[in-house]
Amino acid sequence: MLTYSNSLSVEDYCELRSSVGWTPLIEAQARSGLEHSDFVISCREGTHTVGCARVFWDKGYIAYLADVMVLPAYQRQGIGKRLVSECIRYVDAQLKDGWKIKIVIVSTKGREKFYERFGFTIRPNDKEGAGMNMWREA
Repeated sequence: MLTYSNSLSVEDYCELRSSVGWTPLIEAQARSGLEHSDFVISCREGTHTVGCARVFWDKGYIAYLADVMVLPAYQRQGIGKRLVSECIRYVDAQLKDGWKIKIVIVSTKGREKFYERFGFTIRPNDKEGAGMNMWREA
């Protein structure tokens, strides 16, 4: 039975990153990221974490949907859809009269169509350039 909660351990977060092939993070860095998230949601089967997502919000107009991860064996079961939907619901709950909040995500290559179903638009397009990123290391 799958359950959803608004908590996620550092160990489970790091394990999920490894399981989906993402860049590993040291525990202190992962802990800091989780602690500074505005919203976290995880999915568990029993005591085993099988997916997560989180949101950072500037308290104004930009929210970043980050770390949407579902273990490969659990993909295509609606878990990712539920995680993203809950994150969008969180952002919607922050809206005040007259406000607009832009939700930004950097999709994993090949997963863009998944996010389009929620209303995200692919960049570049006729109004926006390509999304970009940069890793920095100490």
